[in-house]
Amino acid sequence: MYADNTLLSVAEAARRLSLSQSYLNKLRVTGGGPAYVKFGPRRVAYRTADLDAWVAGMLRASTGEAEAGAPAGVGQ
Repeated sequence: MYADNTLLSVAEAARRLSLSQSYLNKLRVTGGGPAYVKFGPRRVAYRTADLDAWVAGMLRASTGEAEAGAPAGVGQ
């Protein structure tokens, strides 16, 4: 669908991940979210490869594993 180096806006990345833009913004502040590219003080973009890598890192085999890899504020 996308090349690995395609840059997506916050809105596009949120849609791709089925997350809200505000949650993606929160993850940038608190940490634990996908890597992003910062262009100046306001422009943020996400590479599709980084989104895919983040999703792959969130895979769990059981509920007992969820706490260890959850982003800040999730599962607390």
